[in-house]
Amino acid sequence: MPALMSKYFTNIHKNKTYNIIIRLAIIGATYYFIYKQIFEHRKLDYVAQSFNDLINEPHVTILITWTMLLMIVNWGIESLKWQFLIGKVERVSFSKSFEAILSGISVSIFTPNRVGEWFGRVFIMKKANPWKGVFITMIGSFSQLLITIIIGSISLVFYIPIYFSDSGYYSIYLLYGIILLVVVIITALILIFLNITTIPGFLSRIITKRFSHFNEYLSVIATYSSFELLTVLLLSLLRYCIFAMQFYILLMMFSVKIPFLHGMMIISMVFFIMTAIPTVTLAELGVRGSVSLYFVGLYFERFGEITDKLNIGIVSSTSTLWLINLALPAILGTFFVYRLTFFRKKKA
Repeated sequence: MPALMSKYFTNIHKNKTYNIIIRLAIIGATYYFIYKQIFEHRKLDYVAQSFNDLINEPHVTILITWTMLLMIVNWGIESLKWQFLIGKVERVSFSKSFEAILSGISVSIFTPNRVGEWFGRVFIMKKANPWKGVFITMIGSFSQLLITIIIGSISLVFYIPIYFSDSGYYSIYLLYGIILLVVVIITALILIFLNITTIPGFLSRIITKRFSHFNEYLSVIATYSSFELLTVLLLSLLRYCIFAMQFYILLMMFSVKIPFLHGMMIISMVFFIMTAIPTVTLAELGVRGSVSLYFVGLYFERFGEITDKLNIGIVSSTSTLWLINLALPAILGTFFVYRLTFFRKKKA
């Protein structure tokens, strides 16, 4: 009995030590990557220069305040969505869900395509299996990706005839083909998402015995009804509208004047292309800036004039959006990382 008790307390001590090491590593990596992105890559210089030009403008404070408030609403809706999804395996309060979202952003800041967000959230749970939490979180991420693809594809249908009608490759038959392809893709993706509950049964027939234990984790996907999945999809749409509006507000603030409908179409194209480019968050800001410069530049080539001030305004908009929507929440999330439990006590 004394030997058993000694082993029990030794395991507890090891788990606490490992948890502390991983938490410190996440916090250190988060601050390091934010520092590299802001200071070493000089993105803050563009923002500072633009703010110096606008410092005496009364509307700047109002627009920044609105963008910050929309950031809170944006991640608040994501917290509500995750709370709704994760409720299948463990009841989590809204405040706890909000902490999980911020912790996930901190972890995602240094992972490819922010996949670390899935794992950063689930370790805040106390009872449910983390792997079930990962698959549930993937449902929420897929719904957000689906909305981005749907709106981006619809924007593409309107974008091509406006901006490429003079191209030698453009024809009305090409446009009809793209419309047909977009309709098929959108319909297929929506049907797949609303029938995602059939995936565990399908995978259980092809997964080898060696990985059969994953069937238990995957089975949680089958517990959602079509109505619940549609609710998740609508919450994702609401989030999309909010961060698209944030981007548009910042473009207006930095004197990149684009009509609302054109602006929303261009922003949708930027988000759409970004989903197809594999990046780490460290490089994401540069890629987002380049994609934004291209699409906004096409608008001004056709309807205006491209200037250095305009390019600085575009880069400043993307950089400020990154700072508000990712860097700031990631820093706040480091205050909750210490609550994540990566190693738990084994049940007797």
